[in-house]
Formats: sequence, C-alpha cells, structure tokens
Amino acid sequence: MNATEILARLRAEIPGAGLFAEKDWLLSPEPLRLDASFIEELEKLGHRLMIFQRASNELYHRSANGKAPAWVADYLDRGKPPELIEFARRKQFRNELPQVIRPDLLLTADGFAISELDSVPGGIGLTAWLGKTYAALGFDIVGGADGMLAGFRSVLGENADILVSEESTTYRPEMQWLAARANESGAQWQVQRAEEFVPRSALPVPRSIYRFFEQFDLPNIPSARAIMDAAANGARVTPPFKPWLEEKMWLALFWSRPLREFWRRELSERNFLILQNHIPQSWVLNPAPLPHHAVLPWLNISSWEELKTFSQKERDFVLKVSGFSPEGWGSRGVTVGSDVPQTEWAAAINRAVAEFPHHPQVLMRFAHSRIVEHPYFDPVTGEVRTMRGRVRLCPYYFVTGGDTKLGGILATIVPADKKLIHGMRDAILVPVAIAQGAGAPSPRA
Repeated sequence: MNATEILARLRAEIPGAGLFAEKDWLLSPEPLRLDASFIEELEKLGHRLMIFQRASNELYHRSANGKAPAWVADYLDRGKPPELIEFARRKQFRNELPQVIRPDLLLTADGFAISELDSVPGGIGLTAWLGKTYAALGFDIVGGADGMLAGFRSVLGENADILVSEESTTYRPEMQWLAARANESGAQWQVQRAEEFVPRSALPVPRSIYRFFEQFDLPNIPSARAIMDAAANGARVTPPFKPWLEEKMWLALFWSRPLREFWRRELSERNFLILQNHIPQSWVLNPAPLPHHAVLPWLNISSWEELKTFSQKERDFVLKVSGFSPEGWGSRGVTVGSDVPQTEWAAAINRAVAEFPHHPQVLMRFAHSRIVEHPYFDPVTGEVRTMRGRVRLCPYYFVTGGDTKLGGILATIVPADKKLIHGMRDAILVPVAIAQGAGAPSPRA
C-alpha cells in the first residue's frame, strides 16, 4: 500500500464526529517503531507504577493516622475541601486505587524520563482508534488491534457509565467512539454528561462508573454528591475519589530524603533504583525557612530566593502546579525555566511560594528529549514530509486483579523547537509498533 492509499484509508476511518472536539493533529503513514527490548521495559514499568501508587496511598494513610510524618498528608491535603478529604478517607475506600495508569514519558538519549503520572488520562479512545487502524494496515502495534478496548473493558466490565464533565468535553468524542465499539460486542456502556448523571440503582446488574473529570471540578457538577453516594453504597467508581493520588508532587516525594527508606521497603530495592533512573529530581516549593547551615538537597541553595538568580543556562527546570486546580493539567500552569527571561522566572517562583498554602507547586529537572525524524502527511497537499521532533510516549496500563496489562502506547511528536510536548495542531499522533529485526534503529535518529 503506497502513501496515498494509506492517507485515504486513515481519513476514511476517522469517525464522523471526530475523536477530539475541535482539535486536529498530523497524520502519519507509519507508527513510531521502538525495539522489542524497549517495549519490554515499558511493560515492566506498569507493574512498578502500580506498586508506586499503592505505596503512595499507603504513605498518605499512615501520615493521616499519625504513623508516618504528618507533613506528607498536610502537603497533599492543601487546597482541598475538608468534606472531600473526609469522604476519601473512609475505611471502605482504604485500598482502592486507579485502574488506569498513564505516565507521560519523554524519550531521551538513554531511555525515557517520567514527567508525570496521570490517573484521569485522556487519549484512551484515540489510542484505541490508532491501534485498530494501524494494525489493519499491517503494522505490529503494541497491544494489538484491540488491546486498548480489551484493557478498558477489563476495568469497566460489561455495564458502565462513562461520565465526562464540561471541563473535559474535548475528550467526549473519543469516549463515545470507544463505547460504540464495546457495545457492538455486547457491552452496555453509556457516555453521559457528568453534570446530568442520575444513578440507576434499581438495575438488577450494578453498573460501574468511570469518572472522567478532575476533582477540583466537583463544585461545577450538580450530580457530584449522587456519584459519591453511589460509591459509598457499593458502586464501583474508578478512579476513586482520592484527591491525594492526583497530585504531581508524588514524584517529588519520591526524592524526599526522609522518605527514602519507606520507598525502598515498599517498592523493593530494585524497583526503587530503577524508578530513580527514570524520575527526574524534583522538589516541592515549601517556603518554610531552612536553618542557616542547611541547603536544599541537590540544589545546594538555602532558599528559593537564590533560585531566582540562576542564569538561563542554570535554569534547567520545569515549574508546575501539583494538582487540584484548573492549572494542573493539559500543560497549563507550567513554566520552563530556560525558556523565559529572569524576571518571568522570578515571578513564577514568587507565585509558587505564595500559593503553597493552597496550591503547592513542584520544581523538576528538565528532561532533555531525544530528537527523532518521523514522516507525516502535509495537511494541505497530502505530500509526505519529515519532521525533526521530540517524543512523548503515553503507555496505558489497565489494572485488574493486582496485575497490569499494557493496552497500547500513544506517541506524540512535536517540532524540535517545542519544549512542552502535548497534543497540538502541528503534532503527529501515532501508535507505537515493535521494530522488526535485531538491532533495528528505532526511532530514527
């Protein structure tokens, strides 16, 4: 099949309602190819992230119960309504964890860096469509043609309500497409506006609920109390109402020296060391003063004031809102230190310090992405062109029965001059395939 035929096939397969509301991306004649050993590492990552989330949940509860440092729960509860914290801490929810795990991985020269861990991820339907479509073109797609659908179905079961809020409306079309596919083979899934949801408790077969909205958005969802009551009465709601698990600061807490032995014990020494290789050093911007003889680990500064004076070359950091805020997702609330003038960098630090009581922020070392080349179709002429770009990988892990299954991987490739990698009009979105042949160069450098 030549490039013209592939383009025609891709365009023909795009659902009439689209997959993202009012958003486009660049189509490509081929998936991103990664070698088998790299894919094997990503498969193992799912289990490591599952036990990391389990350990994070355990640490929070121990902290809240006085069996671990109190500052951990204090950090994670900041800015959250007391009634939500009280509800989330109920004993019946003690061990509940998200059943869909999606990290954001930046492809680097020596592997990958974990920049974020998303418990309410978009892209599930899009990645399912990409996997199905490119598999039909003959590519060996990670997860296969139906890996995403099968994984999501293992989480939701046969009867489910997928609740999408107005804040998350961009992702409603992909969920509608995915539900239609599941229903073709006997499932009974409904995609509903979260604001209008009414639990159907009279049904003989209980329905599971997929919560596709962030918890900061609860005041804008009139049915929020009904959804939470359904969870309290035994309905299976995933991700669970646990706001502390949706904070980016967990990657900073992983690097906290006082918590090091906890992580080693809960994760195992091997998993701890492997995650340490993939999680960039990170810090929570707590404005509390240090003793005169103390410094912040690895930064070797005694206050955040000193961070403001770093030169552009030294500002190899990303500053981001940790969570529970409209600024905490979709590349909002993010400042790349080396990309802004010193005055703007200083203002961002001032803002982070001032907002600590309600919206803690995280400082993370900037992970330098590897430059790759990948073909795409010119959206106007249809000609095949080549982009030199940076790659974000989003593997989707589905958790059932204590096991994780990699359903598929979404690759987002943006022009090399972009520092923040996310879905945009000039980004290539493709699934990941297994490179054929030993030592196959993938992706192409």
